[in-house]
Order: sequence, then structure tokens, then C-alpha cells
Amino acid sequence: MRKILLVAAAAAALSAGAASAQDVTTTTTDTTTTASGSNTAFRGFRLEGNAGGDRFQSQGRHHDKFGYGATIGFDGVIADRIVVGPEATFWKADSGNENCGGAIGGSVCHKSFEEFGVGVRAGYLLTPHALVFAKGGYVTNEQRKRFDATTGTGSYYDHFNTTGYQVGGGVEYTVTQGRLPVYVDAQYVYSQYNDHTSRQRVMGGIGVRFK
Repeated sequence: MRKILLVAAAAAALSAGAASAQDVTTTTTDTTTTASGSNTAFRGFRLEGNAGGDRFQSQGRHHDKFGYGATIGFDGVIADRIVVGPEATFWKADSGNENCGGAIGGSVCHKSFEEFGVGVRAGYLLTPHALVFAKGGYVTNEQRKRFDATTGTGSYYDHFNTTGYQVGGGVEYTVTQGRLPVYVDAQYVYSQYNDHTSRQRVMGGIGVRFK
């Protein structure tokens, strides 16, 4: 009888130990899954530099130049997959981008200088390190229009600001983790101005995120 009681007690102890180990394993697995799902570098303030090709279109013409700029933004993450947040941008073609051509009585040149923009970016996390995104917002662009008459009279010079909208998209990848993650991106951006001119940019960027 004593042997039977000892065997039963040992079996009960082994059963309780196994159940406890299973609970710990399940809890650990759940914690790991949750941490993995939220372990993304795509949150917080970010600052990046941009460079690439700039195409300014006006008067039925276009001109391509090298351009550069910067972006500052803030991203939040929804449901571990959706990244959304505001951003502000600056862009300038090297020494400005200008279209020149003949006109009745002379020649006309239309030049674009700095562009400033504010908008919203939203994207989807393909992995904890890779993001595909779209963006849109409001822009303002400094421009100059000059007409040079062949006779020397009737020439004019106009320096002004125009506004419009901006749309685009791209991909972003986190290169390093840690307190200040570094990322790279590639994107296309189209700006339409209210004076019937426009700009296209194909550019790359490198940035750092402040978590």
C-alpha cells in the first residue's frame, strides 16, 4: 500500500512539473511573438538627407539637373504593420533649374529655385526592417520668369512664389538597429504647381531615427 502511495505521489509531482513547464514555455513564446511583432525601428522622429535627379517642366519644355534636400518627420506604428506620420521637406536643384526657349519677339526663361513641403506619409511594413510607403502634401516653390526682347524694349523680369500639391512613394530599409537606427530609402516624388509648371524627382536618402 505504501509503495502504491509513493508511486502516485511521484506521478502527481511529475505531472505538475510538466504542466508548469508547459505554461512557462507558452508564456515565453507569447512574449517573444509579441516582442517580435512590435520590434520595429520605424517609429519616432527621423532626419534624412536626399539627393538625386530633378526635372523641372514649364512652357512645354523640361530640363534635368542634380538636386539635393532634406526631410524631417515623425512616424507612429499602428497594429505592428501600418506606419504613418507627418513630414516636412526641402528640395533644391543645383543653382536652380531653368527652361529657356524662343518666343515671339525674343526669348523666355523660366527658373525654379527652392521647394518647401509639408505632408503625410503612410506605409506598410513588409518586414520589421522594410517599409513600402506613399506620401502627399502641400508645397511652395520660388520661381523666376524672364523675357528678353530682341529689340531691347518690352523685356520683363518677374520673381514670385507659387504653391501646389505633391504626391509620391518609395521604399525604406533599416540598416542598423540600436538607439539611433540608420536607414536608407529610394523614392519618386511629383509636384504640380498652380502656375502650370511641375517637378519630378527620383532620389535616394540616408537618415537617422531618434527613438
